[in-house]
Amino acid sequence: MSDYWYCLKHHRVEHENLCSYADRLGPYPSEAEASRALEKVKERNEEWDNDPRWNDKKD
Repeated sequence: MSDYWYCLKHHRVEHENLCSYADRLGPYPSEAEASRALEKVKERNEEWDNDPRWNDKKD
């Protein structure tokens, strides 16, 4: 299995350990999935922000 990473520093997909783990998202099983890393983060954040189980608002 090959791992792909999305580098937050260089804004690109990487196949090898080019950047530090602190600067990467992943691993992802494919280059296509790694290229969607920031979209996936946004989608998950929106889901969590709208999840009533995690609603911190006080009435």
